Amino acid sequence: MRVFLAGATGAVGRPLVTRLLAAGHEVTATTRSPDKAEQLRRFGVTAFMLDGLDGGAVGEAVARAEPDVIVHQMTALSAKPNLRRFDAWFAETNALRTRGVDHLLSAAVSLGVKRFIVQSYTGWNNKRDGGPIKTEDDPLDADPVPCQRQTMAAIHYLEKAATDAPLTGIVLRYGNLYGPGASDEMVALLRNRMLPIIGNGAGIWSWLHVEDAAAAAVAALEAGSAGVYNIVDDEPAPVAQWLPCMAEAVGAKPPLWVPTWLGRLAAGEVAARWMTEGRGASNGKAKRELHFRPVWPTWREGFRHLQGSLGHGPLKAAA
Repeated sequence: MRVFLAGATGAVGRPLVTRLLAAGHEVTATTRSPDKAEQLRRFGVTAFMLDGLDGGAVGEAVARAEPDVIVHQMTALSAKPNLRRFDAWFAETNALRTRGVDHLLSAAVSLGVKRFIVQSYTGWNNKRDGGPIKTEDDPLDADPVPCQRQTMAAIHYLEKAATDAPLTGIVLRYGNLYGPGASDEMVALLRNRMLPIIGNGAGIWSWLHVEDAAAAAVAALEAGSAGVYNIVDDEPAPVAQWLPCMAEAVGAKPPLWVPTWLGRLAAGEVAARWMTEGRGASNGKAKRELHFRPVWPTWREGFRHLQGSLGHGPLKAAA
């Protein structure tokens, strides 16, 4: 296929380019960096330097590529993570999830592109009551922390825009990403004993290796009908279980424990809720309809395997 990949040099974009080329697809990819564009060209990719918020430039690039499929993997999380000012941290990514998706969808519809794949997220935005594991049919959290409301609205916008469009719109809700290019900040905090378990640590997280995120996007090129798919590993787990394992995997001391009131005071409401009330996600639909089979079925295996490589690149675990 001719694949137009918007956002080709992030934590998921890099392994996705490799997998697309290995599968024999013709890839046109975008980046905002001239150096990274040149790297892509050396791999045999047609590369554009592109601002995803420039509608005219997006339309021109897509028209030149004449793609069969468009894949939207654009994010902008280069700044240091700031859970207290979550919406400010995600401001540009949220623009890419709204204006950026509009530009790509407009180009897709005008050119008759039949398939559109876009990255979304499952994690802190899941409804925090009911069962511990959520499916795509469960509603998202109706009452996020105030500093996350703009980000939640952007996620809703992106998913509705993609699934309502007159084409096959596939939304991949990635879990919390780890692996090369996805875990540096978290690992640094663990090694400095600055990432404690808050309260009972009962919040459930679903993890996803970046290679499995890329593999799901490749699978969605041909499989699946329009709709939303949770892309996560097979073992949602409470913070109190996975965080000590990650610490051990990267050679850090066991994480400290702090009471909820202190965690809320020190780290803010987002961190406190996420660690104590979070809900995981089921990948059953993705397995059935996209034939998704994670290379790393559980974070237990993935963390151990990545002992030497977990700390490369910016944190992408709080999309």
